[in-house]
Amino acid sequence: MIPVLLILIPLITGLVTCFLKETGLARTWAMLSALATLAVAVTGIYFYSPAQLSFDAAWLPALGSRFTLSLDGMGKMLVLLTAISYPVIFLATNRNNYPKASSFYALMLLTQAGLMGVFVATDALVFYFFWELALIPVYFLCSIWGGEKRIATTFKFFIYTFIGSLLMLIGILYMYFQTADHSFAWKAFYSTALSGGQQAFLFWLFFIAFGIKMPVFPLHTWQPDAYEQSPTATTMVLSGIMVKMGLFGVVRWLIPFFPEAVHQAGHIVIILAVIGMLYASFIAIRQDDLKRLIAYSSIAHIGLMCAALFVGNNIGMEGVMVQMFNHGINVIGLWIVADAIEQQLGTRKLSELGGLAQKAPALAILLVVLAFANIALPLTNAFVGEFLMFNGLFRYNIWIAAVACISIILAAVYTLNMVQKIFYGEPSTATANATDVSGNIRLALVLVVLLVIFLGVYPQPVIDLTKDTVQAVLAVKP
Repeated sequence: MIPVLLILIPLITGLVTCFLKETGLARTWAMLSALATLAVAVTGIYFYSPAQLSFDAAWLPALGSRFTLSLDGMGKMLVLLTAISYPVIFLATNRNNYPKASSFYALMLLTQAGLMGVFVATDALVFYFFWELALIPVYFLCSIWGGEKRIATTFKFFIYTFIGSLLMLIGILYMYFQTADHSFAWKAFYSTALSGGQQAFLFWLFFIAFGIKMPVFPLHTWQPDAYEQSPTATTMVLSGIMVKMGLFGVVRWLIPFFPEAVHQAGHIVIILAVIGMLYASFIAIRQDDLKRLIAYSSIAHIGLMCAALFVGNNIGMEGVMVQMFNHGINVIGLWIVADAIEQQLGTRKLSELGGLAQKAPALAILLVVLAFANIALPLTNAFVGEFLMFNGLFRYNIWIAAVACISIILAAVYTLNMVQKIFYGEPSTATANATDVSGNIRLALVLVVLLVIFLGVYPQPVIDLTKDTVQAVLAVKP
C-alpha cells in the first residue's frame, strides 16, 4: 500500500485544500500533507521489503490495463527526492503571498500526486495518466500566479509538452498493439519482439517526449521562460523534480524496450546533449537575470546527465542516478536564494545587486556552499555524480568527454561570477538596506546545505538505493 499512499495523500489533501478559505490554514494544511508524504516515503523505503512496495488492482481490464505500481531503486530515489523537496519548498516560500492561496497549494499538491504516480507506475497507460496529471496543474500555476509574460510562456510550455505527450501516446499505443496479449504492462512491452526499424521509430517518439521534459538541446527553449515567469515555488518543482521525469522515462521506458535503437542512436543523443551543455553554459555567462542564469545552468547539468545515460557503462549510469537526486537538492537551494533576494529587494538583476555579504553574511555563506556544489567541488554532493558521469563519458569516447569537460570551466565562470556580483563590492541602492535571511528561509537553506555536505562526504545511501536499477538496465543488450 505504500505506493498507493504516496499518491493518495497529496491527491486527497490537495482536493481538500481547494475548499479551505483561509490562507494560513491552506498553507499549514499543505505543509502537513507534505510531511505526511515524507513520513510514508521514508517508512516505505527503509522499513518495508520489496514485496511490500508493490500494488496491483483491476483498472481497465477491457483495454488490458491494470493499476500496477512498484518501487524499484530508481523509483525509491526519486520518490524520496519528491518527498523531501516539498516540505523544503513550502517552508522556504511560507511568507510568499498568493492570491487564492488555497487553489495554489491545491494545485501544488496535485502536481506532487502526479509526480509520485509517474515514479511508481509499471503500466504504460497508468504512467501516461500520471504524466499528464503532473503537468496539468503546472499550466494553471504558471498562467495564474506567474509573471507579466506568463500567458505567452505558458502557451509555449503547453505546446511543447502537448506535442511530447502526443508522441509518447502514439508510441504507447503502437507498443500495445505489438504485445502478444494487447497489454499495457511493463513486462509485456519488455517482452515484445520489435524489428530494428520499429525500434528506431519508437525510440524517437519516446525520446522527443522525454527530451522535452528534461529538457535537452534543441528541445529546451520553453524552459528558461517558464522558470523565469513561474512563481518560484512552482519553478522549484519544475527544475528540482519534474525534469527528472524525462530522465526517469529514458531509463524505465526507453532503454529496456529499444536496445538496438539505443545502440544506434545513442551517439547522436550524446552529441546533442554535449552541444546543449556548452550552449547553455555560454548563455548563462551572459545572463543578468538570476532566474535565467539558474535556468541555463540547469540545462547544462541535465545535458550531462542525458549524455551519461547513453554511454552504456555502469559508471556513467550510476553517476546519473546519484546526480538526479543531488541536482534536485542543489537547484532548489539556488531557487530559495533567488526567491529570498527577489522578495526582499524587489529585483533579480545581477547588475542591480552587490555588497550583499555585508548586509546578509549568513545568506552569503549558504549561497557559497550551494555555488561550490553547482560547480561540483569535492566534498559537495555534486562532485561524486559528475565524477562518475565524466568517467563514463571518457570510457565511451575520449574526444567527446574532453569537449564536455569545457562545461566544468564555464560552470565555474558563471557561478562564481554570480556570487561576486551579488555579494561582493560596495552595496548598491537596492541592497543598501538589506537584512539577513532568518526564520523559515534560513532553516530551509540550512537543511539543503546539510544535505549537500552529508551526501558529498558520504554518497553511499543514494548509490545503494539505485545500484540494482543500474545493473538491470545495463543487462539489456541490443
